[in-house]
Amino acid sequence: ALEEKLFNLNSTFHCTGSIIPAAGVKPMKCHKTTGHGTQNFGDIIVNSCNPAFVKIGQTLGANLFSKYVRSFGFAEKTGIDLPGEAKGIVYSQSSDYGPVQLASCAFGQSNTVTPIQMITAFAAVVNGGKLVTPHVVKKVLDENNNVVKNIETTVKRQVISSETSETMRPLLEAVVAANGGSNAYVKGYRIGGKSGTAQKLGDTTNTKRIGSYCTFAPVDDPQILLYVVVDEPNTEDQADSKYPQYIAQGILSELLPYLNVTPDES
Repeated sequence: ALEEKLFNLNSTFHCTGSIIPAAGVKPMKCHKTTGHGTQNFGDIIVNSCNPAFVKIGQTLGANLFSKYVRSFGFAEKTGIDLPGEAKGIVYSQSSDYGPVQLASCAFGQSNTVTPIQMITAFAAVVNGGKLVTPHVVKKVLDENNNVVKNIETTVKRQVISSETSETMRPLLEAVVAANGGSNAYVKGYRIGGKSGTAQKLGDTTNTKRIGSYCTFAPVDDPQILLYVVVDEPNTEDQADSKYPQYIAQGILSELLPYLNVTPDES
């Protein structure tokens, strides 16, 4: 939406707690059923406001939305150097999107994607807009530790501009910094992130959830991208995303100093 200049950081949306995506269709609810009121573009991301994301998807429309689904790699395998990769199930053509499908996909439902697809797409959001082929192997050595082969970085395509990527990084930092620092905050470091809560496919009880948190650091020069997934958290409220955030915080608090990322006391 930012890339297509359909919205900017000053764009506002008023959340009443739900939105009706099409005539005769049940309302799609926000997790805050009383509504978030009027929000700017950054607030929408911090608040995880589903009705606002629906509005953004509707403004993009089916053609542009499906274009970016494909461009971010959700309709294809990433090509990682591991066997048995799945490509997920998504609406890959604009003709697949009716008003309800477009609305639900705009806040992340109606699709199945793999964790490696998610982290590859998220990386493109913050690395300057490039969709990169992920790798497990960095280089191949012989018995004398001589380099036989280096695995070079392969950029598949430019998904969004570097300017849009630069705009997104502080927006995702605001998610972590909101309310005095979220559970993923690590003192001295600029960290960006976004939580995710997914209903489990095939769950007839409508109670089972997968909680996730995707985070990167440092915001001004990203070096690390971390994706934590908790399948059915052992808690009454499985939709609470704090559990993967706690895990992410623990990992980052050790990983950032290990990689010699210098903390900023301010």
